[in-house]
Amino acid sequence: MPARSRRETQKAEIRAELIEAAHALVKEDGYEGLTIRKLAARVGYAPMSVYSYFPDKHSILFALAQDAFAVLARRMERDAPADPLEALTKLMREYAAFGFDNPNEYRTVFMTRDPAGFADMDLQGIHKDNPALLLLLQRVQACVDAGVLAGDVFAIATLIWTFGHGTVSLLISFPNYPFGDRDAYVERSIQVVLAGIRSAPVPPLDDPRRC
Repeated sequence: MPARSRRETQKAEIRAELIEAAHALVKEDGYEGLTIRKLAARVGYAPMSVYSYFPDKHSILFALAQDAFAVLARRMERDAPADPLEALTKLMREYAAFGFDNPNEYRTVFMTRDPAGFADMDLQGIHKDNPALLLLLQRVQACVDAGVLAGDVFAIATLIWTFGHGTVSLLISFPNYPFGDRDAYVERSIQVVLAGIRSAPVPPLDDPRRC
């Protein structure tokens, strides 16, 4: 292997190691527990070595979010049913399960005040860095193509995400609220939002930034 290829491979491996360690820190201590110094100590590197890969905490969180979206997308895509509505329903269940299995990461990526800088992105940038959203759009498009949902695909997907995020964030943030059985509540929420969307065609969102 040429020397340049070896260096690039080594850099990619170290970067992946740092992202894995960042995931572990967030899982254990949340957003506040992730610092350059703690990350360096976790992998046994000097802090200045970490800065050569990630200049600040913001860049680490962006990489962590991208990785989390990829993991979520793989999870949502796994063993998808052939029926488009069942595949969409399973995707929604997997989204919730990911949040419950990784509550600190979910808070960091979806509930902390824009730590990764996604709020300033346009739609094209969000699509590029969020394969989970692209998969949701594909599942909704399949349902529209099959005639089980009607309306604007982007608007439908956004409504589903809005409803799903609200359900997951409330269940994570208020564990003592009397929701009843968690999984049963998620299932009820899914059925409610799908019933609402199926009741009438969903018009496009009134947002000129999509043009």
